[in-house]
Amino acid sequence: MEQYAQILLIAMPSFVVLVLCEKMYGHWKGNDTAPWRDSISSLCSGMTNVIKDVLGLSISLITYELMVEHLAIFTIQNTVLVYIIAFIVIDFYGYWSHRVRHKINMFWNNHVIHHSSEEFNLACALRQTISSFADIFTFLLIPAALVGVPATVIAIVLPLQLFLQFWYHTRHIKSMGWLELIIVTPSHHRVHHAINKEYLDKNLGQIFIFWDMLFGTFQKELEDVEAVYGITRPAKTWNPIKINFQHAWLLIKDAWRAPKIWDKLRIWFMPTGWRPEGFEELYPVPKISNVYDFNKYRSAPSGVLTTYSAFQLLIGMLLITHFFYAISSINDDFGFWALLLYGGYLFLLVYCLTDLMDTNRYTWIFELLRTAYALFVVYFIGGWFGLDPLFTWSILIYQLVSLFVSIGFVAHFSRISAQ
Repeated sequence: MEQYAQILLIAMPSFVVLVLCEKMYGHWKGNDTAPWRDSISSLCSGMTNVIKDVLGLSISLITYELMVEHLAIFTIQNTVLVYIIAFIVIDFYGYWSHRVRHKINMFWNNHVIHHSSEEFNLACALRQTISSFADIFTFLLIPAALVGVPATVIAIVLPLQLFLQFWYHTRHIKSMGWLELIIVTPSHHRVHHAINKEYLDKNLGQIFIFWDMLFGTFQKELEDVEAVYGITRPAKTWNPIKINFQHAWLLIKDAWRAPKIWDKLRIWFMPTGWRPEGFEELYPVPKISNVYDFNKYRSAPSGVLTTYSAFQLLIGMLLITHFFYAISSINDDFGFWALLLYGGYLFLLVYCLTDLMDTNRYTWIFELLRTAYALFVVYFIGGWFGLDPLFTWSILIYQLVSLFVSIGFVAHFSRISAQ
């Protein structure tokens, strides 16, 4: 937990700087592929994901340590070759777990957030799930366990392999020549994020593209088919917490409404998008029928709201930096429950921020809840997780200002919608 938090203290600002650089480059070239609200939503999604991961709010049904202990044929040392083997096995594991998430209804819910952006930019790489609470795909690491790759090596290579998937989420890098035959490139991944019928569910590799070539899921980017991004059932919200559970909620409702027991059971394991017979007419869900003729999600335009949202994101990033920096001392001084409290506050911050970007008229209720939550934390802990009293008062004042500003925005947009 603490080790991963320290890694993120370096990784997070690096990703943010690169996102801003892409934004400025696109503006300079007259091809801005990163609208502000889309990027803010993506960065908020990234915040929730790393908080969940650092807190360890998911389990592996079969741990890698257990597999090494019982399956290892050899015992090998931490050499360069071991890290290469681990990297290749992890990428194999990534390809197949990725493929299953695209193909089966239940598992698509764990991945839909990553495809929910209707843009394609570096920020959308940070749209990662919070709806996965158990990893059932650890068994795919058996090849590494058989040759005795130590668990410490897997623990190092896993986040490295994930971070290396960031760079190719961009429209500004075209074909990369012979590298297109070996690694996943921006061209390959544009295909993967597209909802054109020619591109759907293709290029599932994470680092190496040869898995797709080997297992029949490769598709080259076509000059005459421009990629259109998003998901075929549009999220229609900037709120990443809502997006994470939209598909699951649809499955739950369909399973509840299905008259046949067989449909109630099999809906979870059917191909992605499957619904019981007749449900598209009985319980229609908005779906893109023509990828070349639909309106991208855009909430009410407001430069002031966008600026305010960016400010709230900055506050959130400062707080998460403190959270990760002080995670060890908070755990020692107050216990793990205090880390859960801190994470809960940051989740509420993201929810309120992105719900306000949606101009949701009920945002003020969640902002009121966040204010009460902050007061609860300060009262029971005696301050803001070990910070100086001046900082504690600053956070409380910030929270009250956020509440009143939120009420003001909601009132403003309510007046506009009533006209």
